[in-house]
Amino acid sequence: MQRLHYDLAAPRAASGTRPMALVGVVASGNLEVLAERKGSADRCTVEIFTPVRGFDALWSAVIADFVERRDAGGLHLSINDGGARPDTVTLRLAQAVRVIEAEEA
Repeated sequence: MQRLHYDLAAPRAASGTRPMALVGVVASGNLEVLAERKGSADRCTVEIFTPVRGFDALWSAVIADFVERRDAGGLHLSINDGGARPDTVTLRLAQAVRVIEAEEA
């Protein structure tokens, strides 16, 4: 299992008050994302656990693009990967941010 860690400047902070959100499933070609409110509002940290080695540069590009485009400041994102494609990673990250920003019922 490979562990990757990123700490990026985030242009915009996530809104809402939910403390955490969990989306996705750990399965072949999919992944699970746990979003938690942690750290400074201008930073986003991401920790990835993946069984697939050799895609560090791709992970870095996908995460940097996501943090630049979405309101991810103040979040820590934990990813348990099951060999997901980049478009699936981006989809799950967007779902996690959307859920954590949603109003609580």
